[in-house]
Amino acid sequence: MSVITPPSDLLRQQDPQMADVLAGEAQRQAVALQLSAAENFASPAVLAALGSALANKYAEGYPGHRYHGGCEYADLAEGLAVERARALFGVEHANVQPHSGSAAVLAAYAALLRPGDTVLAMGLAYGGHLTHGSPANFSGRWFDFVGYGVDAETGLIDYQQVQGLARMHRPKAIVCGSISYPRHPEYSVFREIADEVGAYLIADAAHPIGLVAGGAAPSPVPYADIVCATTHKVLRGPRGGMVLCGAEFAERIDRAVFPFTQGGAQMHTIAAKAVAFGEAAAPAFTTYAHRVVANARVLADGLAAHGFAVTTGGTDTHLITADPAPLGVDGPTARGRLAAAGIVLDTCALPYGDQRGIRLGTAAVTTQGMREPEMARIAALFTAALRGEGARIRTEVAELTRGFPPYGA
Repeated sequence: MSVITPPSDLLRQQDPQMADVLAGEAQRQAVALQLSAAENFASPAVLAALGSALANKYAEGYPGHRYHGGCEYADLAEGLAVERARALFGVEHANVQPHSGSAAVLAAYAALLRPGDTVLAMGLAYGGHLTHGSPANFSGRWFDFVGYGVDAETGLIDYQQVQGLARMHRPKAIVCGSISYPRHPEYSVFREIADEVGAYLIADAAHPIGLVAGGAAPSPVPYADIVCATTHKVLRGPRGGMVLCGAEFAERIDRAVFPFTQGGAQMHTIAAKAVAFGEAAAPAFTTYAHRVVANARVLADGLAAHGFAVTTGGTDTHLITADPAPLGVDGPTARGRLAAAGIVLDTCALPYGDQRGIRLGTAAVTTQGMREPEMARIAALFTAALRGEGARIRTEVAELTRGFPPYGA
């Protein structure tokens, strides 16, 4: 990846405070290990589209049916994004307007459900997202959510429990997807359960969709009625969402996005999504996606060897979740010590307990060009950082990242 443009001289002259903020953030990303599972480094081309003249354009509606004039190039940009998404994921319809993954899920619910309907989804304590029934979220306030969990010994989804809950509660929809489940969902099993009870199947593929694009994860498209996803994370596009579905649900989804849940589309973001979809269709992205998974497996094995309790015994994706308790610390404490050492990641709920563990991903460091040897080294850095050697480890992290700048030397 080429060198990213620093804050422009114009911004430096007009708003030096913000120029300093942006320069500081670029430096922070460059010198620390970015292991947050939901983050990545968008390409310079994606960033260029985000900063383009389309940021000025208001374009309520859809291509050919806008409520504003002067949308001919906005229509072309959205058309490219839609067609590239359809080709990339082999789907009949794509709506690329959702501002976020949560907005995409909201649109799916709006298209299929009515307030008070019962929905079966992964419980928040087992890795479910806020939009899967949190009482602080629209989902928990508007719908009656029932949560399924994972097997206490293996940490894997308990499909017998899912089936039993579906038979008991007869949900209007079943949601498969998680923010911290490191294995592939069995979409075909979810489909069978949904068909048995007459439920819609919604796949929340915010995390694995980039792996799906690169052929490194199974696709939910053949099984789910509606697939919700983000365009950042492994997909390496701008922060945003999208909805994929068959022709049967196309009109309902489009109406649910606009005018029901959103107003004007963010055309600069949609242009950047189109760029990212184009990049993801290239052979190099396939190599990248498989390398992300290979790196995650090596890192998970390394963490386990250093004493972490890695959930499900490993990973099939970019995600790793682990309990640092065997090393004498809880998740929030581990995150703090690691941050002090220049290692950035998240905490997450752990199954069967009220303690929190750590959640990390390999998408960003793989974009930087790191491979299996670096993953083994990072695992060792984790352990030393948790032992209180943060100052020394921060120096080592800076040395490591110096050899893998996010946007080139």
